[in-house]
Amino acid sequence: MAIVVLQHEETCRPGRLGATLRDHGFKLDIRRLDRGDPVPGDLDNVHGVVSLGGHQNVHDGHQWLAREKEFLKAAHEASLPVVGVCLGCQLIAAALGGEVAKMSQPEMGYVEVSLTAAGQTDVILSGIPWRSPQFSHHWYEVSKLPPGGVALASSARCKVQAFRAGMRTYAFQYHFEADRTMADALIQQGRADLHQAGVSDQEYAKQADRSYEKFARLGDRLCLNIATLLMPRVAAAMAG
Repeated sequence: MAIVVLQHEETCRPGRLGATLRDHGFKLDIRRLDRGDPVPGDLDNVHGVVSLGGHQNVHDGHQWLAREKEFLKAAHEASLPVVGVCLGCQLIAAALGGEVAKMSQPEMGYVEVSLTAAGQTDVILSGIPWRSPQFSHHWYEVSKLPPGGVALASSARCKVQAFRAGMRTYAFQYHFEADRTMADALIQQGRADLHQAGVSDQEYAKQADRSYEKFARLGDRLCLNIATLLMPRVAAAMAG
């Protein structure tokens, strides 16, 4: 039994989320879909699913992206815990009947994210301030929530920074799983996008120095909530 982690590129790793899940006794089955690893054919022995970020977008014609959306939908309909980050957030939205569109301007760096009324009372976001710096790195956004989806967080440039669908599916546009090395590498890879977002190299460095410590602390809290609250019966079964 394992949590299936769908990884789309080298830089967007499981990060602090993967470390927290392992620390709580979960086995991770990491699939590098961009390198040809297969999407699981069924949900046998699957405890939960994590879909990570990537430079791709949901409209790309990769066959594995279509299979991944089918898998995410199946896991959601089976009431398994499902977590999406950045591209994974958008894939969940598209898989469940929402819409994803390109933004007029990218959102890059540490941005202020505000919880909605629903987010302020959601147990998975317990311990997260109503406003906090979160690391963002994206050109696309969820432009329409899937039926029944509930927005949990937003920013000035991106209306849907996080949402919930059903009881166990959570999607986050921001990279709460990123450590400093991962965040800086993503920015370095997309420096032109950073500048297009209106952020200079110097301003990003100041953002990181000012915000990373708090961002990391809150990222650890969110990962802990996911490991202990989103998947409690799984954790209990493993402990037994």
